[in-house]
Amino acid sequence: MTQTELQRIPVRDTTKPILTVRDLQVEYKIGRGTCGAVNHVSFDIYPNEIFGLAGESGSGKSTIAHAITRLLKPPGYIKGGSIKFMDYDLMQMDAESLRDFRWRHLSIVSQSAMNALNPVLTVGDQIIDAIVAHEEIKKEKAQNRALDLLQLVGIDKERINSYPHQLSGGMRQRAVIAIALALNPELIILDEPTTALDVVVQRQIMEEIQSLQQRFGFSILYITHDMSLLVEFAHRIAIMYAGQIAEVGPSNQIFQNPKHPYTVRLMNSFPSISGPRKKLQSIPGSPPNLISPPSGCRFHPRCELAFEECLIINPKLVKVGQNHHAACLLIQEERSS
Repeated sequence: MTQTELQRIPVRDTTKPILTVRDLQVEYKIGRGTCGAVNHVSFDIYPNEIFGLAGESGSGKSTIAHAITRLLKPPGYIKGGSIKFMDYDLMQMDAESLRDFRWRHLSIVSQSAMNALNPVLTVGDQIIDAIVAHEEIKKEKAQNRALDLLQLVGIDKERINSYPHQLSGGMRQRAVIAIALALNPELIILDEPTTALDVVVQRQIMEEIQSLQQRFGFSILYITHDMSLLVEFAHRIAIMYAGQIAEVGPSNQIFQNPKHPYTVRLMNSFPSISGPRKKLQSIPGSPPNLISPPSGCRFHPRCELAFEECLIINPKLVKVGQNHHAACLLIQEERSS
């Protein structure tokens, strides 16, 4: 793969978002009822940005990724909202247009690399298939690109004829990342890409992803429940709780001065390798049942700071700093007093 092939035409206006999600609502049909997995979520991702999406399991993070890529399967469906990628309206695309769009402009790295890879095809064949499915290219040239992609993500070229079961967990994850990079998309969604790996391999892969992002300038939507990784690698972070965004802002502000009680609890739930030792705090209770979520603020059953209005009013995001917003009635009370 030549340097020319790797470089895309730069986005002219970096002040305009590459991805715009507005008022996204996603539901799952459960028997005769529905489960509101994503409830009126809005956010932007800008060119060359790593945007993090964090929260407990079941908060709606992966559902958002599948909705953006239009890979959501029944019983899930998009109830409302808009998803726009630069000049493309993803909600209006038919199946054929979506197949052409994915991987060329938008790719996804799923949670389990072994499930994402075809066990009866070599890694090289799977990378080549992704390339020839979207480009009119000779197989020999596609194979050369596959070799370069493997080397780019830290896999020896000799492994091009290896099957997924012949690779370690870290190598399989790198192979999936190579497939995601095959057509040099503008946005890559990483859905908990290092969950099943040990901490040393996790850090190696995240550093490689960060290096590739800085080199080629693509944007990343990084989904995880690991706040310690997220605050280090992401430029901005959105905190999800029960299908809603509780707080969003620059990672350094979220790390140093979290505003939402849920974010504070998350930040106090993992140890720091520097600074004074402190007692870790868990979050009492369990996430709510989204088939019948609590009234008012969805976090109030687990929040020791909740007051009467929290049981009635579902707060909206308000500005708490530069590009920093949080959805908490306590903040609104402080501002009005």
